Parts: sequence; structure tokens; C-alpha cells
Amino acid sequence: MTAVVFIHGTGVREPGFSALAGRFAAGVSALRGGLRVVPYYWGGAHGAALAAGGASLPPATGTGRGPLAPGPGPGDDDTADWAVLYADPYAELALAAAGSAPAEELPPGSVPPDLRVRARLADLLAEGDGPAAELGPGLARAVADLAAHPLLAPAAASLAPDDLAEVAARCLTAQVVAGLLDTDAPLVPVGVTRDAVVGRLAAVLGASARGAERGVRSLALRVASSAASRAVVRRRRALTEAAHPAAGDVLRYLSRGEAVRAGLRALIAGLEPPVAIVAHSLGGIIALDTLVLTPLPQVRLLVTAGSQAPFLYESGSLPSLEHPAPLPAHVPDWLNLYDPRDLLSYLGAGLFPGRVTDIAVDSRQPFPAAHSAYWTNAEVYRHIVERLP
Repeated sequence: MTAVVFIHGTGVREPGFSALAGRFAAGVSALRGGLRVVPYYWGGAHGAALAAGGASLPPATGTGRGPLAPGPGPGDDDTADWAVLYADPYAELALAAAGSAPAEELPPGSVPPDLRVRARLADLLAEGDGPAAELGPGLARAVADLAAHPLLAPAAASLAPDDLAEVAARCLTAQVVAGLLDTDAPLVPVGVTRDAVVGRLAAVLGASARGAERGVRSLALRVASSAASRAVVRRRRALTEAAHPAAGDVLRYLSRGEAVRAGLRALIAGLEPPVAIVAHSLGGIIALDTLVLTPLPQVRLLVTAGSQAPFLYESGSLPSLEHPAPLPAHVPDWLNLYDPRDLLSYLGAGLFPGRVTDIAVDSRQPFPAAHSAYWTNAEVYRHIVERLP
């Protein structure tokens, strides 16, 4: 009788583990009878926990301004608004464009509403990145993109000239900062610097003087972002306590992983061969490290799903094996299942030629849902059962 050891990933605790292990057992047993499924629940004894009851958590500060506040001033916090703009620098323009009247033919001699801002954008483009130099590179490209963007004309039709200048200035600034974030730049400017650039660009684009701070004024954007911000503040401790095991489990394992590996070795020692190990996420790292460090001849197959073990090996962070050392001969056949949409799944065949089989599975879920969807995917069970000893 083949024994299948199932190892969970980061952040899993009871009662979730029992439900997960039960779902796995049902999935493999439906395709092949006579299997002995043996769960390895390491999260309870070896997982991360806030031992001092969360004493390391900073206190929550501020609740964010209300959705009808006029804009950032002393004590106000528009951080959530800017988070929306960093994700989509054109969000305000889209909201403004959605509120514009249907396009009509202009009377002879009339000036299109977007003509003035387009002319000023052309002047700004000639200055290159200089007007936003303290933010970083990218202003010239942002200006060119905005000038050619289809949202500019309908937004101009629904906004007053001053408001359009300010919205355009925030759009440009958000594009520059978003570019820094996309490239993982080590330096990102503080909000005071960002707001100063917004004020400067707004003036260049024709806004009348209103002071140095020009906040995100779109009501719809503020309603959405402020509500989200207040919800996060209210749930900060709950969010931290729910999320910390995932990151904490990785850090705890990398610093104190021997106890987890010892528990797995002891479990396998009591099983009759053949044994297969099926492991998810951090569980795959635990399994691989254990097999590299200790020959376990009764284990005939290693299956990892959504595993970061190949990445840790290539980056020099895998505890048991440092690149470019080869995979030891005693490590069994390795089937590595990954979902192209799972940003926490990595490939092993290119690192260990002939020793790892990478197979893509598709949950049709976005990340991070894709990282937790392996065990509800029938394709995953089919690939596992086809290779069981």
C-alpha cells in the first residue's frame, strides 16, 4: 500500500488543516483506491505565533479623513487616495470622463475644452523630466502618454480648467511614482515632496494658485479609498494576526527549521514503503530540505505544488543545498506542479536537468487565489496519481 504524506504550506492552522487534508485525501482516493494518506501538520507545533500577544505591533494611528472632507490639510491623510492612483494613475480622469455629457459637435469658432491643457502639456514635454526631478525619471514619458490618452478630452469636458490641471498633475505624478514602484526603486519620495511636485505641475498646466498641497478631490475616488482605509485601520490587528503566520512561518523555518524536518523524518520512519510526499508551498521546501539532508530510501516520489524551493536554491537561500551544487542522487523523482498565475510557484527543471519534471496546471484564478487553488483542481490530482508508486 502506497503511503502519501501530505504537507501543508504557510499560514495553515486548525481547523483549516483538517479540512485541507480531508479534501486532499478525497481527491487522490477518488482516482486510486488503497492509498494511505498521512497528514503532516507542522503548523501547530512549529508554526510562527505572536508569543507576546502582539506586543510588536505598532498602535494604529489616524482614521483617515471622511469622504466629504475638502482635501488634505494639517492632520488629514490622503494615503489611501494615492494608493488608488499608484495602481491606476488615470483613475480620476476615468471618473471625470464618466460624468461628462455625450460628445457633441462644437459650434464654429469654439475652442475644445482640452485645447489649453494639451498646449501646456506640449510645453511641459519640452522640459523633459526636470520639473519632477526630485521624484525620479519618467515625467516626459508620462506627459506624452497623458497627451495621447483618450480619457483626456471627455475629462476636460466635465471639469473646470483648474480642476483639470490638478487632476492632470496628480495623474503625471502618480505615473512617475508608480514607475519607481514597478522597478523596485530603493528610494521613493515622501508625500511632502510628491505634493510639492503636484503643485508645481498643476501651476504649469494652468491651475490658479491654491497653496502647496493639492489633494485628491474626486468625491467618488475619496469615498472608495477612505472607506477602504478606515476598514483597514479598524481591522489592523485582525489582519496582522491573520496574515502574520504566512510570513512568520517562512522566517521561522529558515532560522529554526531542524525541528520541522526532524518531525517529518520521524513520521516517514514509521511508514512502510513505498512512500510519496506531496507538499504545498513552504511544505515543499521542508520536504526537499529533508530529502537532501537525509537519505530516506522508502520515499520514491516528491510532489511539490506552488513551491518556492527552486527560487530559494537559485538565490542561495535554500538551507540544505547551495547553488550550483547538484541535487544529491538519493533524492527521489520530483514532480513540480505550478500555476503560471501563481506568483509563488517556481520551476525546477532548468536548475536540476533530468531530475525535476515541471507541469503547469491552470486554476483560472488570479493571484493570490491561484496559490491556494491547487487542491480543488482535478488536474492536480490526476498528475499526482499518474506518478504515484
